[in-house]
Amino acid sequence: MPPRWNQNRLTAKLGIDYPIIQGPLGGLSSQKLTAAVSNFGGLGSFGALNLSPDAIKDVIAEIRSLTSKPFAMNLWVSQEDEGARRSDESAFNRSLAPIVQHLTELGAPLPTYKPYSLPTRFEDQARVLLDANVPVFSFIYGIPPQEILEECRAKGIVTIGAATTPDEAAALQEAGVNAIAASGFEAGGHRGSFLRPAEDSLTGTLSLVPQVVDVVDVPVIAAGGIGDARGVIAALALGAEAVQMGTVFLTCEESGASRLHREALLGRNGGQTALTKGFTGRLARGIHNRLMEELNRKEIEILPYPLQRGLVRNLSIAAEAAGRSDLLPMWAGQSANLATCTDVSDFLTSLVREVSEIAGPVIQWSANHRQKHSNA
Repeated sequence: MPPRWNQNRLTAKLGIDYPIIQGPLGGLSSQKLTAAVSNFGGLGSFGALNLSPDAIKDVIAEIRSLTSKPFAMNLWVSQEDEGARRSDESAFNRSLAPIVQHLTELGAPLPTYKPYSLPTRFEDQARVLLDANVPVFSFIYGIPPQEILEECRAKGIVTIGAATTPDEAAALQEAGVNAIAASGFEAGGHRGSFLRPAEDSLTGTLSLVPQVVDVVDVPVIAAGGIGDARGVIAALALGAEAVQMGTVFLTCEESGASRLHREALLGRNGGQTALTKGFTGRLARGIHNRLMEELNRKEIEILPYPLQRGLVRNLSIAAEAAGRSDLLPMWAGQSANLATCTDVSDFLTSLVREVSEIAGPVIQWSANHRQKHSNA
């Protein structure tokens, strides 16, 4: 009997019905979205990178009040760039200059320089996840300290690390991570590269996934540019055992995206995306708009992460209030034009039905190929 497309070693390990993982979406996460995906039978995720340990504890409690199914909490291992601690007031003023006019037009106060303060430590955030015994701990921008991964194993917490190159995938497997999200450069949001600069790690999903599948033994999750059943089938054919979908969920009522962000994604220019460091200081993909174009100019000085993020946030708050989507950072992947979801359950029901109609032969072929490769 041929294997069913929705059952494999990863779905068994995660305890989910379908190999569909909702991308953690960073600051656009919501407890409702996470729970909705998990309740359907996929794996909902919540990006907690900017939250304090106490806030993370509250988020976990709320998600658990909304679902009894497995879910993932996501963190960034690396939370600051080299140079953040050395950045001074003159650098701040140079990076502020390009957005001063916008702030003034919007009637927003100009931010003033403040000495850099350390962000919430990754280890302190991770401690909350460990103490709460979350079902799944996913992460990007590096590999957690070995003692954290060992405690995850001891507690039965499934770990998922993000890789943007085959070398990163191999390093994650060597560290003992349970599954690897192979993130192609089509993906919306930040590039989680950690062995080489993100600009030198821009491999597309179609190329990255089979390379990662061939260098690791743990399950691989395809991420980046997957927006419908065709993308799911392609990922499974490449050897992935699950897909991670992010942008498609942003238009759902349950997401944490703003009204302006949702409207932009559903508009005719939603699929025009580009990479920028201008929004946060780290390379990320979003909808191409006026702000991105201005901050991508060669002469513009960008502060290290998270300083640039803090600076631009002053403009984001004012632009949001004024309804100015042209001055907002709006994360989106290259398949943003495929994002039509308004209700999570309806979207996933349709997705599962469409994949089920054509997946059988693809899964059988992929399973045979994987077995042949493992025996080689």
